[in-house]
Amino acid sequence: MCGRYAASRRPEDLKGIFEVEKWEPEETLEADFNVAPTKEVYAVLDRPLKDADSPAPVRQLRRLKWGLVPSWAKTPEGAARMINARAETVHEKPAFRRAFAQRRCILPADGYYEWVTDAAERELEVEGKKKRPRKQPYFVTPADGSVFAMAGLYEFWRDGTLPEGHPGSWWVTCTVITTEAESGPLAVGPADGPRALADIHPRMPLMLTPDRWDDWLDPSHTDPAHLRSLLAPPPEGLMRAYPVSTAVSNVRNNGADLLKELAAPEESTLF
Repeated sequence: MCGRYAASRRPEDLKGIFEVEKWEPEETLEADFNVAPTKEVYAVLDRPLKDADSPAPVRQLRRLKWGLVPSWAKTPEGAARMINARAETVHEKPAFRRAFAQRRCILPADGYYEWVTDAAERELEVEGKKKRPRKQPYFVTPADGSVFAMAGLYEFWRDGTLPEGHPGSWWVTCTVITTEAESGPLAVGPADGPRALADIHPRMPLMLTPDRWDDWLDPSHTDPAHLRSLLAPPPEGLMRAYPVSTAVSNVRNNGADLLKELAAPEESTLF
C-alpha cells in the first residue's frame, strides 16, 4: 500500500520533468516530507482548459486532495479510505472504473515510506505487560535520484450543500495505484535489513517509467486492455530502501531530516 510519501520538488522542476504547459503559481505547495491522506498534493494530468476555445487536452500541474471521492458519493467522509487503488482490479471497482477510463494522472514523489514490524518483539512481554511491536520506517526511492512518478486517478465531486459558484462546491481528489512489491534485489539495500521491497511490504505504489507517461495521461486512450498493460510493475533493480527515524510515524513531524538515512534501524523503545 501507500499511506505516506515525500514530495519536495518545486513546481518549476516538475514543469520541466513532465513537460507541463499550464500551472498556476497560486497553487504552489510547500515541500512536504510527510504527505498523509487528505493533504493536498501535486498531480500531473492532461485535460482541456476550462473555457478554452480548443477541446485539445493540455498538460497541467494541479493541486488535488489525496483520498478519492467518487462522483456519486453522497458525502466525502470515506475519502481517507480511498487513498489507494489496486492495479489488478482498478478497472472494475465502482469507485475507480470511471476515473480509470477518463481521468488518469501522475502523482510526483521523492519516494514513499513503509513500516516493518520487528518480528522478534511481536509477543515480547516486559514486566508482565505486553509490549507493542516496534515498527521501523523505511524510505523507498529511485536509486538514481529521479522522480518517483506514481500512477494515479483523479475525480470530481460536487458538494450539493453549497450553492453553485461557491469556491468549495467542487472537490478534486486523487488516489495512488498500487501493485505487488518487487521480490528481486534492491539496487541499494540496507546493510542489515530487507533485501527486497517485498520484504518490507507486499504492496507498493506503481511507479510509471518515463516511456509510459504520455500514454497513461492521454485521455483519448480508453481501451482497458491497453491501459492495464501500462500498469505493469517497473523493471527490478531501480529502487533503494533505507531506514529512517521513527519521527516520520507522527504526521505532525515534517522536514528534510525525515529523509536522513540511518546507519541501522533504531534501537527498540517501549510504547
